[in-house]
Amino acid sequence: MRLSPNQNAIGVIERLAADPVSGVTVREIGDANVYDFGVKVDGTLAGGLALAEICLGGLGRVSLVPCDGQRFVSANSIYVQTDAPLLACLGCQYAGWPVQADDYFAMGSGPARLHRGREAMLQKYDLGDSESKSAVVVLEAESFPTESTIALIAEQCGVQAKQLRVCIAPSTSIAGSAQVVARSIETALHKIDELGFDVRRIVSGTGCAPLPPPAKRGDMIGGIGRTNDAMLYGAEVTLYVSCDDEAVESIYEKIPSCSSSDYGRPFAKIFADYDHDFYKVDPMLFSPAVVTVCNLKSGQTFRAGKFLTDVLRESFLS
Repeated sequence: MRLSPNQNAIGVIERLAADPVSGVTVREIGDANVYDFGVKVDGTLAGGLALAEICLGGLGRVSLVPCDGQRFVSANSIYVQTDAPLLACLGCQYAGWPVQADDYFAMGSGPARLHRGREAMLQKYDLGDSESKSAVVVLEAESFPTESTIALIAEQCGVQAKQLRVCIAPSTSIAGSAQVVARSIETALHKIDELGFDVRRIVSGTGCAPLPPPAKRGDMIGGIGRTNDAMLYGAEVTLYVSCDDEAVESIYEKIPSCSSSDYGRPFAKIFADYDHDFYKVDPMLFSPAVVTVCNLKSGQTFRAGKFLTDVLRESFLS
């Protein structure tokens, strides 16, 4: 049987739906099954870990692990591991789909993007999923999608609405915070691609980022701020590559977030300076705090970046 990230994600959903303490509820909207991970429910940590694995198309493992609370201002971190980094992270997990209908907006991620296939990243690396007639999309939003939004998603993915599974959580929920913080490897890969490195040379990856306390319900900017700070100032990623050392030497010091001129303040403040427009923020900022690159071809290891405890404290405890 050939690989299908959408079918993998459905398997994760079905296992979660069978768990009576997952905190996830399901409703039907426009013939699609919509799974609530944190809109009308409080959500759970287990739900957040599963949601992150759904985003990865079932091609990664996500777990909650303890960390140094003095350094990271949180007792818990989200740990991610994948041996299919390109397909899992850039093909599925990357939130590269602004889902916009006349009456709704959300950021879309998950393996449904492979069916849609409109993003330059997917076309660049020829990423798709021809093995599934179903689609799984993850929405970061404060409210449920409307029927017209469901119709739009199904149409763009080339599936019937009844074959669509929609998972949703706001960044201010436990589950939503966890799935965003689980994007440590993805942010590193996206940055590396922007720097001109061939992401296909990355064999495996691990990432760990502190889990912030969720912001107050409705405070979307606060939720975005805390989860981004967890990444920018507390995340650490290790990548295993196979290439010439020169290719790594040319980029590794530019991968961490500290290479950006916007680095050093809570993201909510940076975001406000740019009128809350992501496209105005320096794109070099969106990356982990610390990155280690292990070259399997040469045996050499390259490491760059730093943690900023003071910023994490200001962000998480404000």
